[in-house]
Amino acid sequence: MQESTGKTQRIIVMGVSGCGKTSVGERLAAVLNGRFIDGDDYHSAASVAKMAQGEPLDDDDRAGWLSRLADLVGEGRDNDETLVIGCSALKREYRDRLRRGDAALNFVHLAGTRDVLLQRLLARRDHFFKGEAMLDSQLATLEAPGADEAVTVDIDATLDEVVALSVQGLARGNAERAS
Repeated sequence: MQESTGKTQRIIVMGVSGCGKTSVGERLAAVLNGRFIDGDDYHSAASVAKMAQGEPLDDDDRAGWLSRLADLVGEGRDNDETLVIGCSALKREYRDRLRRGDAALNFVHLAGTRDVLLQRLLARRDHFFKGEAMLDSQLATLEAPGADEAVTVDIDATLDEVVALSVQGLARGNAERAS
């Protein structure tokens, strides 16, 4: 395993469906000269089918998915690569599992009101995650991270503003850890 030079970082852009993980993650990766991975691409076919039917995933459904994402984080660390992954990471135990890939893993929590999130979900086309009930399930499952665990950014702003606040929060957190 290679040691990171400290100039690269691994980041999970997290939050419930509709918060903008993909849009923010792609833009954040571009700003940081990194690579973006959409965690949704790593769900099993059974999990995608379950969500498409409006059924929320449980811990067993997520276990293999989280392990694969943790492996990707570890590969990014080993390759000294800046990597941004979009992943809901709703519970602390999920975030802890992801940290197995890199103890210095950073999290950006995209937070918004139910109304803003629902409005965004209803505007989506061609996405397997559907329904108000599933949003409510994710909001009920969410264990919002504290300031010691993640940078939290309010999504009721422009994409550029959310990305800028994310970059600022990450820089502040990295500086605090370095001191």
